[in-house]
Amino acid sequence: MSDVSLSDDDGSRAGPAPALPEFAERVLEVAERIPPGRVLTYGDIAEWLGEQGPRQVGRVMALYGGAVPWWRVVRADGVLLPGHELRALAHYRDEGTPLKEAGDRAEGHLPRLDMRRARWDGRDGGRARGHT
Repeated sequence: MSDVSLSDDDGSRAGPAPALPEFAERVLEVAERIPPGRVLTYGDIAEWLGEQGPRQVGRVMALYGGAVPWWRVVRADGVLLPGHELRALAHYRDEGTPLKEAGDRAEGHLPRLDMRRARWDGRDGGRARGHT
């Protein structure tokens, strides 16, 4: 992941991108392992790695997560990532990620992730347990 090249505005190559911080590399590697239809929280990834915390994982995803399935790294409350709700929702529906449909009074009427069923435990081969 650290050998990505950047381009200048005129299209010329600026050379190799600086290497990702080691923590960022590890976060992105975990994100890539999450199977379709499953999710991990920012805190889950920090716990899996045994270092840092959910805010640091979130920062890594904000800065570098575009190259991995970012929609599979989520908030613990199951609320869709603000500003990316519709893109994430399309991925969740394509992958069969378990959702809890929003009620009529819910703000924006967007579903949440069903964290009980969507959260990946790292062991079960990644099959989601149903979809609503």
